[in-house]
Amino acid sequence: MKPQNILYIMSDEHNAKMMGCYGHNQVKTPNLDKLALRGTRFNAHYTNSPICIPARAAFATGRYTHETGYWDNAMPYDGGIKGWGHRLQDEGIRVEAIGKLHYRSKDLNTGFSKQHQPMHVMDGIGQVWGSVRDPLPDHHHSRMLKEIGPGDSGYNHYDRSIADEACTWLKKASNQPDDKPWLLYLGFVAPHFPLVVPEEFYNMYPLDQLPRRKLDPADGFPRHPWLQRMDDFHPVDSLLTPEEKLRAVAAYFGLCSFVDTQIGRVLDALNESGLEAETRVLYTSDHGDNVGARAMWGKSNLYEESARIPLIIAGDGIPEGTCCNTATSLLDSYQTVLAGVGLNLTEEEMKLPGGSWFDFAKKEEIPDRSIFSEYHAIGSPTGAFMLRKGRYKFIYYVDYEPELFNISDDPEEMTNLAGQPEYANIVAEYETNLREICNPEKVDRQAKEAQNNLIKEFGGRIAALNTGTPGATPVPGGRHE
Repeated sequence: MKPQNILYIMSDEHNAKMMGCYGHNQVKTPNLDKLALRGTRFNAHYTNSPICIPARAAFATGRYTHETGYWDNAMPYDGGIKGWGHRLQDEGIRVEAIGKLHYRSKDLNTGFSKQHQPMHVMDGIGQVWGSVRDPLPDHHHSRMLKEIGPGDSGYNHYDRSIADEACTWLKKASNQPDDKPWLLYLGFVAPHFPLVVPEEFYNMYPLDQLPRRKLDPADGFPRHPWLQRMDDFHPVDSLLTPEEKLRAVAAYFGLCSFVDTQIGRVLDALNESGLEAETRVLYTSDHGDNVGARAMWGKSNLYEESARIPLIIAGDGIPEGTCCNTATSLLDSYQTVLAGVGLNLTEEEMKLPGGSWFDFAKKEEIPDRSIFSEYHAIGSPTGAFMLRKGRYKFIYYVDYEPELFNISDDPEEMTNLAGQPEYANIVAEYETNLREICNPEKVDRQAKEAQNNLIKEFGGRIAALNTGTPGATPVPGGRHE
């Protein structure tokens, strides 16, 4: 395809369902909806790990978590495994970042020639307490949703400044023509918690009009034992009042609209700069958010709310106003970026498991493409592994019973089919396919050994449990969010 600029926009913790163009009848995202109308929206797009750092390492390198060893939020990407950004640097292509990357440090070469207002893990170490999993402690006292409702958080200020910086960058780029395309990565924090959003956005979602909670244990829904163990370790929902739960949903919806507004400002600036015709836009997120489904908040599991993410691509050569049902994931970023700027894959890069979103958008659906995700981080007693292929999604838990869902007929994952005799062959087939990617038991042990070694470096389990930010990563120069 014709080499062009790339504006790669990534939000944080955006549940794919929470957008107008994805069919939500309440959440207002007019700017992303317009982007989808002039491009292609992907309906089966997934994170490769439903937590920030492992997901972003997959995004950077095109490799699975068990290949990179960036297991959790205390093992941030440091550029040790080269990614697509390094390849662009080697080819003399301008590749810069504005906003949240959540890597180890701005002083390391993680594939960007310049970082503007970068957000990385606090003190370069991240959440060491989350690495304590072997065995998982009984409880961890840290309130994820301490602040909920209308207001103005440090994250809100930061996201506005990211949009400001991007608008300025684009204006300058229009006055500095280059003989090669450029790539600008733009990292917003919303709709990541804290669930605090400016009042104008919060008021868009009256509490008495919010949807009913899905699969609520209070209504008799039995959680999978793996998920229940996670909630026992780090309870969130049980600490909230009924009104706080409603306010949390309203604030999350508001944050989706808030980040849409910031993205709209940037897309307007792209158009006003005269660069829109020669720039392809990619929008996705690092992972989703449960938003109260199964009485869970944040991410950290492999259900659709947490593992599925939005993907919209628009620009020259991309079908307009269409949907792609081929399963895709974040690690496809590698092939997509190289294709977009006109670079061919090297022999070594051809071994990577991903593919170009530009190619998938133009082709007929590939129903048997497999997408893989895994989780080895905060609150998990054992590794969890997901294979999405065709109609079904299979979740394998080390030492726990698996789950199988017919995503085509049961997109809300209401019925686990894994224990039904008539689906035994499908369970066996999907487990075989999953084990062709990795050995779950072996990988679970590798992750825990790496985490145990990290814990030793910080003085043992007790010391580690008190090391690292207790909440969300602070903005540059700020306090814990």
